[in-house]
Amino acid sequence: MLEIIVLPLLTMVTCKETRAAIIALHKNGFTGKDIVATKIAPKSTIYRFIKNFKERGSILVKKASGRPRKSSKHQDRLLKRIQLRDQSATSAELAQEWQQAGVSASARTVRRRLLEDGLVSRRAARKPLLSKKNIRDRLIFCRKYSEWTAEDWGKVIFSDEAPFRLFGASGKKGLSGEEKGERYHQSCVMPTVKHPDTIHVWGCFSSKGVGSLTILPKNTAMNKEWYQNTLQQQLLPTTQQQFGEEQCIFQHDGAPCHKAKVITKWLGDQNVEILGPWPGNSPDLNPIENLWSILKRHVDKQKPTNSDKLKEVIMKEWVAISQDLAQKLIERMPSRTAEVLKKKGQHCKY
Repeated sequence: MLEIIVLPLLTMVTCKETRAAIIALHKNGFTGKDIVATKIAPKSTIYRFIKNFKERGSILVKKASGRPRKSSKHQDRLLKRIQLRDQSATSAELAQEWQQAGVSASARTVRRRLLEDGLVSRRAARKPLLSKKNIRDRLIFCRKYSEWTAEDWGKVIFSDEAPFRLFGASGKKGLSGEEKGERYHQSCVMPTVKHPDTIHVWGCFSSKGVGSLTILPKNTAMNKEWYQNTLQQQLLPTTQQQFGEEQCIFQHDGAPCHKAKVITKWLGDQNVEILGPWPGNSPDLNPIENLWSILKRHVDKQKPTNSDKLKEVIMKEWVAISQDLAQKLIERMPSRTAEVLKKKGQHCKY
């Protein structure tokens, strides 16, 4: 009896027909185990169909709850192509373009569709605009040092200035606790003020670790006099402490106070070798930018409440940066220059 009924059913291919065949066997008194033996469908599928039939008394599939999906698979693929064509577009902009293709959907729906395809929404990377001269200078610089190894870069002292703001976010996008009703919990709130105090610092580091860090006094201009004094009191002691009599190279960018004739002469008088010429608008080539980012995150976590506390925390967190971290940042320099060359002078990911 089993063989007579089942043989023609084994040729069935659609899910609907398979479901009908399984229920037909079930109605004819066959057990789940008997039906599994026919290999008409996976064991779990067979038992699920039988269970649903017992509960509802019908072989029809229960209609899904909720609103119908606003877009078809074809329209979803179209959205993905639109996004890949312009990866800097916001979800709102994508929604407008998608609407022109006949899909009326919100920016939130756009983000959900992209997430289904493994495309995560995130803030676009903010990089300085590169002029033709910037690109040319970047290529010249990277070609000049393309053969340098991590050991060669280990002889360079990198430097820069950076601002730290009171109540300043470090640029990261926090996760919301709204689902748990914690959106306005004290630990989830970032305090802000209209005109936060800003503290400017100058620092330097090499593969041997962080060097000196100095805080620019309030209402003091970043001019050539201030810079020469900083180099005298901060750079020279760092050079002596980290390299002694060993030759090292100093890096600084093309800021006006750095390029002043008096500074160039002073560095020459001190026998300080300069890396470069450094290309303009190229923070991605300077590993100290990564160090500033790390330092700002650590400072933000301490949540200083006034300028004095902010200065104290900055100095404390600076000296706590490990030599291992500094060395790892320096060791990536060959990868940075190689990527800029590969991208024909455009920004690298660092």
